[in-house]
Amino acid sequence: MVGKWRTGLVLVLVAVCILGFKLRCSDGATDQGDATALGVMFSSLNSPQQLTGWTANNGDPCGQPWKGVTCSGQVVTEINLSNLGLSGSVGYNLESLTSLKELDLSQNNLAGNIPYNIPQNLTRLNLAYNQFTGSVPYSINQMHSLQYLNLSHNQLQYQLNEMFGPLSSLSTMDLSFNNLTDALPESFKNLTSVKSMYLQNNQFTGTIDVLANLPLDNLYISNNHFTGWIPDQLKSINLQTDGNSWSSGLAPPPPPGTPPAPRNNTMHKSVSHTSPPDSGSSSGSTSKSGIGGGGIAGIVISILIVSAILAFFLVKRRSRRSSSDIEKLDNQSFAPLASKEVQERKSIQSSSSLDTKMFDKPASVNLRPPPVDRLKSFDEEDFSNKSIVVKKAVSAPLDVTSYSIADLQIATGSFSVENLLGEGTFGRVYRAQLDDGKVLAVKKIDSTALPSENSDEFIEMVSNISQLHHTNVTELIGYCSVHGQHLLVYEFYKNGSLHDFLHLSDEYSKPLIWNSRVKIALGTARALEYLHEVCSPSVVHKNIKSANILLDAELNPHLSDSGLPTYIPNADQLLNGNDMGSGYKAPEVTMSGQYSLKSDVYSFGVVMLELLTGRKPFDSTRPRLEQSLVRWATPQLHDIDALSKMVDPALEGLYPIKSLSRFADVIALCVQPEPEFRPPMSEVVQALVRLVQRANMSKRTIGTDQYGSRRTNSTDESHDYMS
Repeated sequence: MVGKWRTGLVLVLVAVCILGFKLRCSDGATDQGDATALGVMFSSLNSPQQLTGWTANNGDPCGQPWKGVTCSGQVVTEINLSNLGLSGSVGYNLESLTSLKELDLSQNNLAGNIPYNIPQNLTRLNLAYNQFTGSVPYSINQMHSLQYLNLSHNQLQYQLNEMFGPLSSLSTMDLSFNNLTDALPESFKNLTSVKSMYLQNNQFTGTIDVLANLPLDNLYISNNHFTGWIPDQLKSINLQTDGNSWSSGLAPPPPPGTPPAPRNNTMHKSVSHTSPPDSGSSSGSTSKSGIGGGGIAGIVISILIVSAILAFFLVKRRSRRSSSDIEKLDNQSFAPLASKEVQERKSIQSSSSLDTKMFDKPASVNLRPPPVDRLKSFDEEDFSNKSIVVKKAVSAPLDVTSYSIADLQIATGSFSVENLLGEGTFGRVYRAQLDDGKVLAVKKIDSTALPSENSDEFIEMVSNISQLHHTNVTELIGYCSVHGQHLLVYEFYKNGSLHDFLHLSDEYSKPLIWNSRVKIALGTARALEYLHEVCSPSVVHKNIKSANILLDAELNPHLSDSGLPTYIPNADQLLNGNDMGSGYKAPEVTMSGQYSLKSDVYSFGVVMLELLTGRKPFDSTRPRLEQSLVRWATPQLHDIDALSKMVDPALEGLYPIKSLSRFADVIALCVQPEPEFRPPMSEVVQALVRLVQRANMSKRTIGTDQYGSRRTNSTDESHDYMS
């Protein structure tokens, strides 16, 4: 009896131990999305030994001690890997960390672009003291809870775009010691909680007026290229301004009708202490300086009268200038003249219609085209808006190279047929090899797309397109506009277009394996997501097709012609005339000729069908019922047996059937005939990301891409899907 009792007790204890072990495992298990994201991150960081506890597969960061990882329950809430000598990149899957509040990767050796898909619920982000390049990611505008942002001491460049509007919780922002350029974005005005801003040691230009009414305590803006006056509101805070080109003397009065700038209590206290009533100081409140409101009004009126007299004599003097003298002026001579008149208008800031007419008269009488076009906006805009740099829109940005026509002729062999890469709706593309050996792609815009006399429109187009920065969008690096010729210079991608890979096979090349096809689809989807949902205003591509998807040496896709149809005046007419029978056009475009974000989604779905089937969107050589790829394929996308038969035979059956089925599901959503039922590109991206995450590729299905003349050195592991 005692023996049976002991045996029963042992069994009970064993059961309790097993149950307790299971409960502990269940309690300690990490959310699968978080565990996968950190596994991908570990691999992207080159699996460093200093990250003790970390593993690439089947990890449990909340159930086991992972260095630098803090959890709450089963989700990761904080990652602090500062100063660990880490290298590599951050990884593509961070957006899955939906509960992550703090991410600190500062003081390491991380390189490449800051990933676009940073977790959106962060309150603190610190990537300082690394080697990140590219631009500040636009996805920051999705981080509505962000309070601390530090991207300092990297190699970031380009202009800050209008991404800061939703960041009303941001308290500290440090972008110092980078190579950021151009004017501060207007959306800085929405940083209503910011206390400390560090912008020193960049290449910023323009004024800092946008910062005037922010609740700042600390502002470091030294060693930039700022101009204009320092707003009075900022003179009482901890301010560092050395190394800029500030204007001296009294700042001009604000335009008529401008409400007085709000001043806080500390501002008034500071002024009253530092500017005694009899000191004659001109930097604080005028009521404290000894000059009354009437005195200021008198000064302003005096300035207006003197300026009006000077303007009158200027008109008389210009009117006497002979026409032969004017003929000697070239376009460049009018640029400083325009700049001078802008400065005159800034200094006067008068609402008098008499003064306005006096300044408009020389522009309308003495200047001939094209200089008249450069100044006509003075006549058309309201005077209160004329302090805006009117012609900055037609000035090429500094980060885009201006090439001479002679250099491009030499580099392309006088645009020889041997260097012709292709011909599209808007012109021909040539291969160009510069003297230093660098190879570029030169698009020569056809005169039917942009007439030779539209030089200003072309420069404005260059300026706009040059602001598009994304890993999967072809980068504009230069231009040429001379003698009526309009040329755009892009990066060159050695593997050509997706169209060539799919439809122009040769004896030296092998077909794309399944992994590479998914990778290309996802990268292209990310490019469209950027154009549609990140750029403001949204950019409708209008010309999505496999010929416009270029592949680099590692088969990463780059979407070309981005922004081009937006800024060419008759682009829609040209596209409808040339590509209406291509098979890429959405039904509503065929009916009305009107493009939209949803018509881009449809065209992308057709590209995915190309990747799936290896067929052209429209092929007149096939039987009549199979000529239109969408009509033939759509009814079969949800039939697994039919789907297996329509897959590109070049794949030789080497693909996971579940991945194939999910790929087809995404296609079916994109090519729906009703545009309102097509998903936005962000949802398409998420669907493809989930496809990659769920894919359990075997070595047999992974393989290695080998292309002979197009041979690459990339390895096709699951994390290589993301571009």
